[in-house]
This record gives sequence, structure tokens and C-alpha cells, in this order.
Amino acid sequence: MGTLAKVTTAGQVTLPKEIRERTNMEPGDFVEVEIDDEGHIVLTPKKLVDASQAYFWTEEWQKGERKADEDIKAGRVKRFKTAAEAVKYLKEKA
Repeated sequence: MGTLAKVTTAGQVTLPKEIRERTNMEPGDFVEVEIDDEGHIVLTPKKLVDASQAYFWTEEWQKGERKADEDIKAGRVKRFKTAAEAVKYLKEKA
């Protein structure tokens, strides 16, 4: 059984502390509010993404991030002492 929460005259509901902690919700966060097919109110925590950062969350970009993580874990990386050294290496490979 869930926890009871009271609806205020302004239509506000305070989410219980345990729920906020388990979902990592903080003051100012957003929730998506829906009604499912059975008439239940469903709240889903949502994080807003700045439009200039939206590319990072595309499937294509995330696929590249996962591949990069795999390469790092597998040791398929090269370290450089300076940026100039890295640029020189890349130009030689081109």
C-alpha cells in the first residue's frame, strides 16, 4: 500500500520524503502527470535538458558514448602529454 498525500486547495500534493529520496527528486524538479487506462494518476520524474545540450541525449550520440566507454575499459586509448602532441598524432594518422 502506498502513502496517503493530501491535495491542497491549490491542487498541490507533497510527495513523501521516502518517495523523493528513492527517485532522487529535488526541489524544482519536474514530474510528468498522466492518467493510465485504469484511471490511476501516474507521476514520472523528468529532468529538463537545455536545448543547446539536447544533442548529447540523442540515441546516436549515446551510442558513441557507449562505444567510447567500451574502448576505455578495453584499454584502446592513447594518452598525450600536450594538446600539440595529440594534434600531431592525429595529423600523422590522417
